[in-house]
Amino acid sequence: MSRELAILTFQTLDGVMQSPKLPQEDPSGGFRHGGWADPHWDGVMEQVGKEAMAVPYDLLLGRKTYEVFAPHFSPSGNKNPMNSATKYVVTSTLTKVDWNNSVILAGDVAEEVSRLKNQNGPLLQVHGSWQLIQTLLSNDLIDEFRIWTFPVVVGAGKRLFGGGAIPKNLTLLKADTTSTGATMSIYR
Repeated sequence: MSRELAILTFQTLDGVMQSPKLPQEDPSGGFRHGGWADPHWDGVMEQVGKEAMAVPYDLLLGRKTYEVFAPHFSPSGNKNPMNSATKYVVTSTLTKVDWNNSVILAGDVAEEVSRLKNQNGPLLQVHGSWQLIQTLLSNDLIDEFRIWTFPVVVGAGKRLFGGGAIPKNLTLLKADTTSTGATMSIYR
Protein backbone atom coordinates (compact mmCIF):
# COMPACT_ATOMS: atom_id res chain seq x y z
CA MET A 1 0.00 0.00 0.00
CA SER A 2 1.15 3.54 -0.63
CA ARG A 3 -0.13 6.98 0.15
CA GLU A 4 -0.82 10.03 -1.93
CA LEU A 5 0.45 13.58 -1.78
CA ALA A 6 -1.76 16.67 -2.00
CA ILE A 7 -0.69 20.28 -2.03
CA LEU A 8 -2.86 22.83 -0.24
CA THR A 9 -2.14 26.25 -1.68
CA PHE A 10 -3.49 29.76 -1.42
CA GLN A 11 -2.90 31.91 -4.47
CA THR A 12 -3.94 35.22 -5.94
CA LEU A 13 -5.99 35.41 -9.12
CA ASP A 14 -2.73 35.99 -10.99
CA GLY A 15 -1.13 32.86 -9.50
CA VAL A 16 1.08 34.30 -6.72
CA MET A 17 1.30 32.16 -3.57
CA GLN A 18 3.92 34.20 -1.71
CA SER A 19 3.11 35.51 1.81
CA PRO A 20 -0.66 35.12 1.88
CA LYS A 21 -1.23 35.86 5.57
CA LEU A 22 1.57 38.05 6.90
CA PRO A 23 3.92 40.60 5.30
CA GLN A 24 6.93 39.05 7.06
CA GLU A 25 6.18 35.46 5.91
CA ASP A 26 8.36 35.74 2.80
CA PRO A 27 9.53 39.17 1.69
CA SER A 28 12.23 37.62 -0.56
CA GLY A 29 12.75 39.22 -3.94
CA GLY A 30 11.47 42.50 -2.52
CA PHE A 31 7.90 41.20 -2.29
CA ARG A 32 5.82 43.98 -0.72
CA HIS A 33 2.29 42.57 -0.88
CA GLY A 34 2.37 40.06 1.99
CA GLY A 35 -0.95 39.65 3.77
CA TRP A 36 -2.98 39.83 0.56
CA ALA A 37 -5.31 37.02 1.72
CA ASP A 38 -6.23 38.62 5.03
CA PRO A 39 -9.58 40.21 4.02
CA HIS A 40 -10.82 36.77 2.88
CA TRP A 41 -9.10 34.60 5.48
CA ASP A 42 -11.94 33.53 7.79
CA GLY A 43 -14.22 32.18 5.06
CA VAL A 44 -11.36 30.27 3.47
CA MET A 45 -10.07 28.77 6.72
CA GLU A 46 -13.54 27.48 7.56
CA GLN A 47 -13.62 25.72 4.20
CA VAL A 48 -10.03 24.44 4.60
CA GLY A 49 -11.02 22.86 7.91
CA LYS A 50 -13.89 20.99 6.27
CA GLU A 51 -12.16 20.03 3.02
CA ALA A 52 -8.56 19.38 3.97
CA MET A 53 -8.09 18.91 7.67
CA ALA A 54 -11.04 16.74 8.69
CA VAL A 55 -9.35 13.41 7.90
CA PRO A 56 -5.97 12.10 9.15
CA TYR A 57 -2.91 13.45 7.35
CA ASP A 58 0.81 14.00 7.72
CA LEU A 59 2.53 17.21 6.67
CA LEU A 60 5.42 17.67 4.27
CA LEU A 61 6.86 21.14 4.76
CA GLY A 62 9.74 23.18 3.46
CA ARG A 63 12.04 24.72 6.05
CA LYS A 64 10.66 28.26 5.73
CA THR A 65 7.05 27.14 6.11
CA TYR A 66 8.04 24.97 9.08
CA GLU A 67 9.69 28.01 10.70
CA VAL A 68 6.48 30.05 10.23
CA PHE A 69 4.10 27.28 11.36
CA ALA A 70 5.96 25.79 14.35
CA PRO A 71 5.85 28.80 16.70
CA HIS A 72 2.28 29.58 15.67
CA PHE A 73 0.66 26.13 15.95
CA SER A 74 2.73 24.22 18.53
CA PRO A 75 1.56 26.36 21.51
CA SER A 76 -2.07 25.55 20.63
CA GLY A 77 -1.54 21.95 21.77
CA ASN A 78 -4.14 19.43 20.70
CA LYS A 79 -6.56 22.14 19.57
CA ASN A 80 -5.06 22.05 16.07
CA PRO A 81 -4.85 18.80 14.06
CA MET A 82 -1.42 19.82 12.76
CA ASN A 83 0.02 19.15 16.20
CA SER A 84 -0.79 15.43 16.08
CA ALA A 85 0.29 15.00 12.45
CA THR A 86 3.80 13.80 11.65
CA LYS A 87 5.63 16.73 10.11
CA TYR A 88 8.35 15.89 7.56
CA VAL A 89 10.58 18.95 7.16
CA VAL A 90 12.66 19.25 4.00
CA THR A 91 15.81 21.14 4.92
CA SER A 92 19.50 21.34 4.22
CA THR A 93 20.19 23.75 7.08
CA LEU A 94 18.22 22.68 10.16
CA THR A 95 19.74 20.01 12.40
CA LYS A 96 16.98 20.00 14.99
CA VAL A 97 13.19 20.45 14.87
CA ASP A 98 11.28 21.05 18.12
CA TRP A 99 7.62 20.93 17.05
CA ASN A 100 6.29 17.59 18.28
CA ASN A 101 6.22 14.71 15.77
CA SER A 102 8.65 16.49 13.41
CA VAL A 103 11.22 14.63 11.32
CA ILE A 104 13.99 16.14 9.19
CA LEU A 105 14.34 15.05 5.55
CA ALA A 106 17.81 16.12 4.47
CA GLY A 107 18.61 13.91 1.47
CA ASP A 108 17.57 14.13 -2.16
CA VAL A 109 14.05 15.59 -1.98
CA ALA A 110 12.55 13.56 -4.84
CA GLU A 111 13.96 10.31 -3.44
CA GLU A 112 12.86 11.08 0.13
CA VAL A 113 9.34 12.02 -0.93
CA SER A 114 9.04 8.95 -3.16
CA ARG A 115 10.10 6.84 -0.20
CA LEU A 116 7.43 8.47 2.00
CA LYS A 117 4.76 7.96 -0.67
CA ASN A 118 5.64 4.25 -0.84
CA GLN A 119 5.06 3.80 2.88
CA ASN A 120 1.77 3.07 4.59
CA GLY A 121 0.23 6.08 6.25
CA PRO A 122 -2.25 8.89 5.84
CA LEU A 123 -2.31 11.42 3.05
CA LEU A 124 0.76 13.67 2.83
CA GLN A 125 -0.28 17.32 2.67
CA VAL A 126 2.02 20.14 1.61
CA HIS A 127 1.04 23.56 2.93
CA GLY A 128 2.76 26.65 1.54
CA SER A 129 6.36 25.60 0.83
CA TRP A 130 6.83 27.22 -2.59
CA GLN A 131 10.33 25.89 -3.25
CA LEU A 132 9.35 22.36 -2.21
CA ILE A 133 6.27 22.48 -4.46
CA GLN A 134 8.46 23.45 -7.43
CA THR A 135 10.61 20.36 -6.79
CA LEU A 136 7.52 18.16 -6.43
CA LEU A 137 6.07 19.55 -9.67
CA SER A 138 9.26 18.98 -11.65
CA ASN A 139 9.44 15.38 -10.38
CA ASP A 140 5.72 14.64 -10.96
CA LEU A 141 5.11 13.72 -7.30
CA ILE A 142 1.81 15.56 -6.70
CA ASP A 143 -1.38 13.50 -6.83
CA GLU A 144 -3.88 16.21 -5.91
CA PHE A 145 -3.98 20.00 -6.08
CA ARG A 146 -6.16 21.76 -3.48
CA ILE A 147 -6.07 25.37 -4.54
CA TRP A 148 -7.82 28.34 -2.99
CA THR A 149 -7.78 31.32 -5.35
CA PHE A 150 -8.38 34.72 -3.80
CA PRO A 151 -9.95 37.66 -5.67
CA VAL A 152 -6.72 39.64 -5.45
CA VAL A 153 -4.09 40.61 -8.06
CA VAL A 154 -0.60 41.47 -6.81
CA GLY A 155 1.59 41.31 -9.95
CA ALA A 156 5.06 39.99 -9.18
CA GLY A 157 5.79 37.21 -6.70
CA LYS A 158 6.38 33.48 -6.41
CA ARG A 159 3.87 31.70 -8.61
CA LEU A 160 2.43 28.27 -7.95
CA PHE A 161 3.30 26.96 -11.40
CA GLY A 162 6.87 28.00 -12.10
CA GLY A 163 9.08 26.97 -14.99
CA GLY A 164 9.57 23.38 -13.81
CA ALA A 165 5.97 22.17 -13.97
CA ILE A 166 5.47 19.12 -16.20
CA PRO A 167 2.59 19.71 -18.63
CA LYS A 168 -0.45 17.54 -17.84
CA ASN A 169 -4.22 17.49 -17.86
CA LEU A 170 -6.00 17.50 -14.52
CA THR A 171 -9.52 16.50 -13.55
CA LEU A 172 -11.61 18.87 -11.44
CA LEU A 173 -13.00 16.91 -8.49
CA LYS A 174 -14.71 19.70 -6.62
CA ALA A 175 -15.21 23.45 -6.75
CA ASP A 176 -16.81 25.86 -4.33
CA THR A 177 -16.83 29.53 -3.41
CA THR A 178 -16.47 31.08 0.03
CA SER A 179 -18.66 33.86 1.38
CA THR A 180 -15.72 36.26 0.85
CA GLY A 181 -15.30 35.47 -2.86
CA ALA A 182 -12.36 33.05 -2.82
CA THR A 183 -12.75 29.91 -4.88
CA MET A 184 -11.70 26.38 -3.96
CA SER A 185 -10.70 24.00 -6.73
CA ILE A 186 -9.58 20.42 -6.10
CA TYR A 187 -7.88 18.70 -9.02
CA ARG A 188 -6.36 15.25 -9.60
